[in-house]
Amino acid sequence: MQLHWIDEQRPLPPTQLAMPPESEAPGLLAAGGRLSIERLEEAYRHGIFPWYSERQPVLWWSPDPRMVLPPQAFKLSRSLRKTLRRFIDTPGCEIRFDTAFDQVIDACASMPREGQSGTWIVPAMVRAYRIWHRAGRVHSVETWIDEELVGGLYCVSIGRMVFGESMFARRTDASKIALSALVAFCRVHEVPVIDCQQNTRHLASLGAFEVPRELFERMLTLGLGGGDIRDWSYDPRHWATLGLAD
Repeated sequence: MQLHWIDEQRPLPPTQLAMPPESEAPGLLAAGGRLSIERLEEAYRHGIFPWYSERQPVLWWSPDPRMVLPPQAFKLSRSLRKTLRRFIDTPGCEIRFDTAFDQVIDACASMPREGQSGTWIVPAMVRAYRIWHRAGRVHSVETWIDEELVGGLYCVSIGRMVFGESMFARRTDASKIALSALVAFCRVHEVPVIDCQQNTRHLASLGAFEVPRELFERMLTLGLGGGDIRDWSYDPRHWATLGLAD
């Protein structure tokens, strides 16, 4: 299949034209353009995301299958359950949203994706998502202990759809705590699915699984059909949705 090149005036092609699973670049849909807010909004609304390295053009992806985590499918292991209870009950331990976005995305950019060397969050992407964060579309979920940022993640939110981007941890399980908080938040706000983009063992261990692109796009339509989540703040009462008691 032919790679589609785009410019500022040309829209992204239909996702059905992405490279097939048996190709050398499964899911690669298009190349070119800029990471403007308008382009990112267009891409995510169609289940497309950027992923590329420095000295490459912007590469746009729509993998098939797609890794997803419905909040109700989240697996809470016995050890993580104990970790969360300890975190919740310990003074100085807190979940915050959007208070240190720049620190979170910088920390995520310094960590490689599972099974890969080097970072995939290039400087141009950091700049673009910071702008998108200020526009209200990108959010950070932060794990704080004694006023120290020890882990977290950032995600995109459109309608009732949440797209997980990247996580980091400076202490054991700090990123899992942040993801657990995001799952609890999504349950409260009736988010049908968290997009995880690509398959990793870590996400699979937490309940994420692959679905065909066609099914993912139906999930996407459902999520986009709801109104935007207006209050991106964390209430400790959200933890109750995880059923942390034995």
